[in-house]
Amino acid sequence: MAVYHYTECGLNNVYVEVTALCKDHASGDMVTIPAIGQLHQVIAEGIVTHPAKMTGQELRFLRSEMGLTQAQMAKFLKVTLLTVSRWERNETPVKDTAEMLVRLMAAQRLQLEVDLDVESVSEKVTEGALIHEIRIKGSEEGQYRLLEAA
Repeated sequence: MAVYHYTECGLNNVYVEVTALCKDHASGDMVTIPAIGQLHQVIAEGIVTHPAKMTGQELRFLRSEMGLTQAQMAKFLKVTLLTVSRWERNETPVKDTAEMLVRLMAAQRLQLEVDLDVESVSEKVTEGALIHEIRIKGSEEGQYRLLEAA
């Protein structure tokens, strides 16, 4: 079993356990990731359930997975397009109330198998963003599950 640092999703904190890495003479290690949609569902689950403020990259990931543009997200959250852009670039922190709404919206729109309500989401949104590793077990063909944080 090998651990693959999955940066192709736009996040630097996602690691997937894979059965094997293949060697490619041109580019080095190579991995095949089946059922990428399911993998992205599990990554989204890791973001919305993590008990810390989300990063701008995580906000961008969720927005993209929900199929929303920055303008659509801004309209939904009642903020300007520039505000969403600044959040995603980590220039300013995401407002707590907006983050709570994004987490609940992602859980609903992405049909995540998570147990979230307003109270539990409120407890997860903390003072500062905390980059945490999202570890995913992907040893079975196309089957992924979130591993508990170490």
